[in-house]
Amino acid sequence: MNTRLASAPVGTTALRLDAVTKTYGTGETAVTALREMSIGLTRGTFTAVMGPSGSGKSTFLHCAAGLDRPTAGKVWLGDVELSGLREAKLTAVRRERVGFVFQAYNLMSALTVEQNVALVPRLSGQAVDRAWLREVLERVGMGGHLDRRPAQLSGGQQQRVAIARALVNRPDVVLADEPTGALDTRTGRQVLELFRQLVGELGQTVLMVTHDPVAASYADSVVFLADGRFAGELHRPTAAQVSDRMTHLGEV
Repeated sequence: MNTRLASAPVGTTALRLDAVTKTYGTGETAVTALREMSIGLTRGTFTAVMGPSGSGKSTFLHCAAGLDRPTAGKVWLGDVELSGLREAKLTAVRRERVGFVFQAYNLMSALTVEQNVALVPRLSGQAVDRAWLREVLERVGMGGHLDRRPAQLSGGQQQRVAIARALVNRPDVVLADEPTGALDTRTGRQVLELFRQLVGELGQTVLMVTHDPVAASYADSVVFLADGRFAGELHRPTAAQVSDRMTHLGEV
């Protein structure tokens, strides 16, 4: 089986936010969800984002993905500044260079496993690389289920298909929003081990929002947010260290 790396060498920057602020609304009703957030993700790393409810995690992920435009600051995906693109070009860049994995698997019920994964390059106007598609499905453990439909799969299997779909365009970064939130503990850990494998073997870059200290402990580093601001980072943490940091988050 061939190992195919993402589109730039491991060690370069896959995603960067420079002093990103995001405010919703205007005047007295304005709410600032993200405040001067700066972070760079090295290609071939696994980063978890944690923080209490309302800390800005979802806004951070949406700005990183180009789903929300920053009120101030810049977002870079590799060498492309997302915040400066027109909507049509931004949509094209997201489809081609960002992979998404959600808590709800968002698979098309009428399509087979193979068709669900092939849908991404087709929507991007690209030819489907069947060899790579099959390889990705093999890597996530779904190579034997190409003709099954989502209703015939367990939750863990559906999430594996969703991960294959996120990988099929060889994205600069995979953004995962609570990817184990709908899974039981054992299945969730299998998915997290799969992320670690993809980072280690394919040089894939993964950014995951989670509320679970155990899930976060699978990452190379954990970034903490509080009140829309960067509130610290742990490298190679244990679940206990993550849990302790969350307990004391925001303390002076």
